[in-house]
Amino acid sequence: MTTMRITVDVAAPYDVVIGRGVLDDVDAWLPDTAARRAAVVTTAPVEEHHAAAVTAGLRAAGLDVHVRQVPDGEAAKSLDVLGQLYDWLAAIPLARTDLVVGLGGGAVTDLAGFVAATWHRGVPVLQVPTTVLAQVDAAVGGKTGINLAAGKNLVGAFHQPLAVVADTATLDTLPARELRAGMAEVIKCGFIRDPRILDRIERDPAAALDPAGEVLPDLIHRAVAVKAQIVAADTHEHGERALLNYGHTLGHALETLTGYARYRHGEAVGIGMRFAALVSEWSGVADAGLHDRTTAILADVGLPTVCDPVDSDEVFAVMARDKKVRDGLRLVLCERPGVARVAALDRAVLERALARVRHP
Repeated sequence: MTTMRITVDVAAPYDVVIGRGVLDDVDAWLPDTAARRAAVVTTAPVEEHHAAAVTAGLRAAGLDVHVRQVPDGEAAKSLDVLGQLYDWLAAIPLARTDLVVGLGGGAVTDLAGFVAATWHRGVPVLQVPTTVLAQVDAAVGGKTGINLAAGKNLVGAFHQPLAVVADTATLDTLPARELRAGMAEVIKCGFIRDPRILDRIERDPAAALDPAGEVLPDLIHRAVAVKAQIVAADTHEHGERALLNYGHTLGHALETLTGYARYRHGEAVGIGMRFAALVSEWSGVADAGLHDRTTAILADVGLPTVCDPVDSDEVFAVMARDKKVRDGLRLVLCERPGVARVAALDRAVLERALARVRHP
């Protein structure tokens, strides 16, 4: 299968390498570095399946490798885990020119990126994402963060990686639920920039979920290309980059209100996209049909389209604390597949849409 490479054209450009088996040559994709040590942040399941290849590649590059496990999922993105990592880095000790490696899903790459951004005021980070969500979104673009009880990713930093090595073979061992959840971020890219993504999924949803086939790697490549283009145009989210938050405003609120235990991130984002599609139609931004297509494509890949009962006042209180809120609640809306924009909205239409996506 062909190895694909996309350059993210930021101040210090870097490559996202996508392909089956690229993890076996991780040293070949690591840019020249003065690092002598590498601190690999991962989880137990990922270490079991993939750490050997990564550590072998790092050692082939001449690095002294140290590995640390963190909890699975959003539990990793806490102040307690962050503090433990800082103590570990001090004990290694990891110098300013050394390397942090994020090996795992989106929570791990978020955490590893933030640790790298703040250790010695910034050390290099290599991202090695092992889930669909991390390969198309979390590991690309330099946004890092951890969670607080008040909300998701409220503490974070922009810190671009040296490179991103996305081996689609790592998806073979991914639980089916995680694979489906990651597709939400792929679908998002279809609605905001590249509608061909939606066409390919609708044509054969089963192929879109097959890591060993040709469709899923192409979808990952397309989604990364969308993100790379938007990030290059707006590195620090002053404008266009906000479009990448399509479906996330409600999605993050659902995650926060359920303690990050009820929904996988992509599941919450999928519900958030259905919510945003309804708001887009009811506010006159989109023509009729966007909501039905959104609901159908989410169902095609096995994503939920309704959420458990939630209190609307609590939802809007969490959304109001979102770090992207400026001068009132704003939401990313879709005009038509491939075209999106940010709009300020009346709460009444949001209440109506929330009632529609919420279980009675």
